[in-house]
Amino acid sequence: MGKVILEVHDLKTKYVTRFREDVYAVDGVSFKIEEGKSLGVAGESGCGKSTLALSMMGYYFPPLHYISGDIIIDGKNISGLDPDVVRKTILGTEIAYIPQAAMNALNPTQKIIRFVEDVIRAHDPKADKKEIRERAQTRFAELGLPKEVLDKHAVELSGGMKQRTVIAVSTILSPKVLIADEPSSALDVTSQKMVIKMMRELMEKGYIKSMLFITHELPLLYNVTDDIMVMYAGQIVERGSAREMVFDPIHPYSHGLMGSILVPEEGTRGTTLTAIPGTPPNLKKPPQGCRFAERCRYATDECRYHSVPEKQFDEGRGYCCRLSVDQLREAYKNE
Repeated sequence: MGKVILEVHDLKTKYVTRFREDVYAVDGVSFKIEEGKSLGVAGESGCGKSTLALSMMGYYFPPLHYISGDIIIDGKNISGLDPDVVRKTILGTEIAYIPQAAMNALNPTQKIIRFVEDVIRAHDPKADKKEIRERAQTRFAELGLPKEVLDKHAVELSGGMKQRTVIAVSTILSPKVLIADEPSSALDVTSQKMVIKMMRELMEKGYIKSMLFITHELPLLYNVTDDIMVMYAGQIVERGSAREMVFDPIHPYSHGLMGSILVPEEGTRGTTLTAIPGTPPNLKKPPQGCRFAERCRYATDECRYHSVPEKQFDEGRGYCCRLSVDQLREAYKNE
């Protein structure tokens, strides 16, 4: 086992609505990422993926609130730190975040070099303009971006170029952990390929040490990440290698999720897609038992009304279900 660069332990965060209702969007999430590895996160919209990403930054603003748990980056626990300390010493250097709709994150009135200057000077107020430009030109060139981009406005760039520029600016300080939230969404296939290539280069060149990659496209994770974990209703229900999760999912939710999409590597001729019935539970009042029970065809009263099942392990894979791997695989054969 390699060096653990990121460890999240029993993280719990919530949103507080204007009616003072608590929405438990991340509820007891734990996982690790080793140095040099990438981890994918998949799940339906509203399952808590983006909230997990925001929570991991350790930088909370209402309506998002920290409840408990630890976020440890390279041995440093950033949970509960003062927001100013997080902004000045953690964000950008220890951990960086590429948000959804990152293409819209660039102020159209500013040239790209100004964003680079802002990021670097947030940590080094005395940084020289000439040094910043030279550093930016070198990094952009190494990532396949022409240096001329630095003197352009966002409106002068294509969608794919804007996305790649945001990634380059976000990682200019070589953070240890990069969180990428749907970085290839809303892009054409060619632009997606370029963005994915860029993310790989960031890892290969050592500009980032580990990556958490969030997307709805599980087949994409198969080609990008080492491991995949599936999230449902604020909790992790299964984790395994990318190949295992795509071609041999164990948990009923993971199995249903994979059954509802096409996997090009498997071929699409004669493939029948299936939908997962029902809707996710209300996280204002989470179910007492398994959160997937009301949508699961294999659920029993014990699943619905008893405590949440403990995580089971099968040859290193973890999944949360009362049924054994053999029972689940037999059930899938009989479908």
